[in-house]
Amino acid sequence: MTHHYTQHYIDGRWQTAHDDKVFDVHDASTEEVMATVPQGTAEEAAQAVMAARKAFPAWAGLSVEARCEYIDKIVAGLKARTDEMGLAIAREVGMPLKLAKMVQVGGPVFNWGNAAKVARSFAYEEKVGHSLVVREPIGVVGCITPWNFPLNQITLKVAPALAAGCTVVLKPSEIAPVNAMILTEIIHEAGLPAGVFNLVNGAGPVVGEVLASHPEVDMVSFTGSTRAGKRVAALAAESVKRVTLELGGKSASVILPDADLAAAVKGTVSACFLNSGQTCSAHTRMLVHESQYAEAKTLLQAAIAKYPLGPSLAEETRLGPLITATQRDRVVGFIQQGLKEGAELIAGGPDRPAFDKGYFVQPTALRVKPQDTLAREEIFGPVLVVLTYKDEDEAARIANDTIYGLGGGVWSGSEDHALAFARRMRTGQVDINGAPFNGHAPFGGYKQSGNGRENGKFGFEEFLEFKAIQLKPADKT
Repeated sequence: MTHHYTQHYIDGRWQTAHDDKVFDVHDASTEEVMATVPQGTAEEAAQAVMAARKAFPAWAGLSVEARCEYIDKIVAGLKARTDEMGLAIAREVGMPLKLAKMVQVGGPVFNWGNAAKVARSFAYEEKVGHSLVVREPIGVVGCITPWNFPLNQITLKVAPALAAGCTVVLKPSEIAPVNAMILTEIIHEAGLPAGVFNLVNGAGPVVGEVLASHPEVDMVSFTGSTRAGKRVAALAAESVKRVTLELGGKSASVILPDADLAAAVKGTVSACFLNSGQTCSAHTRMLVHESQYAEAKTLLQAAIAKYPLGPSLAEETRLGPLITATQRDRVVGFIQQGLKEGAELIAGGPDRPAFDKGYFVQPTALRVKPQDTLAREEIFGPVLVVLTYKDEDEAARIANDTIYGLGGGVWSGSEDHALAFARRMRTGQVDINGAPFNGHAPFGGYKQSGNGRENGKFGFEEFLEFKAIQLKPADKT
């Protein structure tokens, strides 16, 4: 069954799209059209911005508790529709269903609730000498979000923005928009005042560029490719609006010689193949000491063999398809390029898996050199490259030899040893010995991986502005 969405959500109402052009949303496992959403126009995007502007003073003027009570209702709505949301994301993104419910929906449920928790406990005022320093909502926020973790990346922008007192216009990915439509239904049912939250589906060069350039947008928060992020930043610069960018990555998993090699290889594969490698912070470069390469290769082949491909809704699937045919072809092209440049194929390869339908790519590992294309370009698929090093200084140079700096990992038998190496890495996040993700810690990148941070109080602060109010000092006489 195909769900045909025909409306955007503007000024508290579902409004029929001006244009009858639509985006087809495909089930990544079957290639069938599972939904259509309207292609929004620049005029609709501008209308949504002005609705958000009109709603801002009253929303910002509400008490923190009143805003958070609305968010509590959204959390309850998400919990009630977890199965529906998980199914939608599993189909449109390709992540196995069980994992989609746990990660793609469970994470956002936590983050919506945590946004309210942070807002309720945040210190909005501070005395600094004879000044009162206050933190106020920045205003209208344009949120432009990606397709790989669609609901979570929406949540990490929209939830703290609303909690902080900002109003929002959301442009979700046109490739995976169904989850955003369900979320918008939940937000509508929560009863937020008109204009506080708005959604316009559309293409980046149309709707996205309006949000990045419109003078009534005070801030734009973008997650996506580095190329697109540069465009957003350039447009935003014309009106000097605040910009936060969460962009690409080429994260290194550095296995030090004293590490548990088997655990390190297994953990690196897991950190690379989550969501079929369609993760900006995926650990896609495995660095191993040259003396341990032969053993690491054997362990790597065994670990990859435990990732059976299959449709996202199949119970036994551990690795689903990529999101689109274009993405599949792009990833296969990278593998072919690597082999052309002389890479050693360890597992997988460019040959199409034995599925009649679906955007599948074999889980693949290759040994490459630091200057090779696959060691430098973000592939965004189930492809792990292996590099060897002679000593830790060389390992640090290789790990940092990238335009990106989003994630990374260090493996060692000594936490102190791992910590010392982690401090040498120019990246926003480093996992020690496979430590789990922390939703309270800041997430974001160095270099061309972006600027600004998401998660917890750090992500909340991005949506606040400082104001210093100078008070007349007390007379000391």
